[in-house]
Amino acid sequence: MTFQIPGFQKKVITVQSDESLVDIACQIGGSGPPLLLLHGFPQTKAIWHRVAPELAKHYSVVATDLRGYGASSKPHGKFDHSSYSKRSMAADQHAVMQSLGHEQFFLLGHDRGGRVSHRLAVDFPESVSKLMILDISPTLTMYENTTMEFARGYWHWFFLIQPEPVPETLIGANPEYWLKNHMGRHAGTSIFDPRCWADYLAGASNPEGMHAMCEDYRAAATIDLVHDRADRAEGKKLSMPVRVLWGEHGLVNKCFAPIEDWKRVSTNEVTGRHVPCGHYIPEECPTELIAEAKVFFC
Repeated sequence: MTFQIPGFQKKVITVQSDESLVDIACQIGGSGPPLLLLHGFPQTKAIWHRVAPELAKHYSVVATDLRGYGASSKPHGKFDHSSYSKRSMAADQHAVMQSLGHEQFFLLGHDRGGRVSHRLAVDFPESVSKLMILDISPTLTMYENTTMEFARGYWHWFFLIQPEPVPETLIGANPEYWLKNHMGRHAGTSIFDPRCWADYLAGASNPEGMHAMCEDYRAAATIDLVHDRADRAEGKKLSMPVRVLWGEHGLVNKCFAPIEDWKRVSTNEVTGRHVPCGHYIPEECPTELIAEAKVFFC
């Protein structure tokens, strides 16, 4: 099942990435300056259904499924997890926008999509004119500053990185229980449209999809940190304006300082604030997010 964003057109774009062909599913709508929306874990492009139609009145909106998620390709992970490095996933998204004729675009990413957005903006700075990140601090920062409170709250970070097929097998025994426990503990499941929930459950119930999601996290704890540390050593930072929003009631607000964290990896202006919700900003606070995006992406 793939949730249809009202007024948007479905499209599948095949891109060359990591010496292989990858299909990236997307929905496209609106007109104006191009804006790419990247979702988080364990979700799909459906997270934008309360936001994208309004943004499409002002922008050419492209909402995609990340590699390994939704209706996009789900290649099996390599031994070094490079298939799901944020560098590989970001290259997918850059190729999608190039194929649509968008040489330069605005970029908005939530959760894992925010991490892909970070890498995309570092690796292709000429393409990203402005970057908005939702409810994360940089991956390296979060791992290097892990506390007991963070580990207890985000225990899935450390569970999903266990060797294949341990988490895949355990989640596969009862995907719906896993999903309700994981997503419900943040804000309850009532915040999610039933049609979107069906999308998310389908992903968690698909063995290839669940493996891909685990590989996303395994990459974050291995090869992504290698890339991030290389950036640090080379002084390679974000060069475009950055806006960060995070949930007032979420763990990022409790354990990190998002504006200061992003300033340390940026050379341009970093601004932001918390919004009155938990982790799932596009679905919990769509009105605030729309307003923020329209002001920032101008």
